[in-house]
Amino acid sequence: MRKTLMALMFAAALPTVAMATPPEGGHMGGPGFDGPGMHHHKGPFDKLNLTPEQHQKIGKLMGDQWRGRSEITQKYLAKLSPADQKAMKDEMEASRAKTQTDIRAMLTPDQQKTFDQMQKDREQRRADRAEFEAWKAQKATKTQ
Repeated sequence: MRKTLMALMFAAALPTVAMATPPEGGHMGGPGFDGPGMHHHKGPFDKLNLTPEQHQKIGKLMGDQWRGRSEITQKYLAKLSPADQKAMKDEMEASRAKTQTDIRAMLTPDQQKTFDQMQKDREQRRADRAEFEAWKAQKATKTQ
């Protein structure tokens, strides 16, 4: 069981590692985006000289792949016992928190303020999403 849990954790972490590398254009939002204040970073598709349309299509494919991997991970997570599921989620959360702490420690005080606000905004979006999902589930139950 421990090997299965470790394999699932590894599989769940792979998309995170892949997404941690900024795509073409240097923005986590998708390939080829260079908005105001964004810095251009070399991405995995830089040598291909892609058109904006190709960038967009590749970004969509990568997003679809991300969602597909997430669905696969959730499918196998559901097969674990509730105790193993909780242990895995707790360990993943602890790992995420440590990474956030390590990143924050590398930043200047001004960057830390911005980083803290970004984290606060992220948590608000998560709470809003959870509230929406609960509302959606409740609505679906009423219509049945």
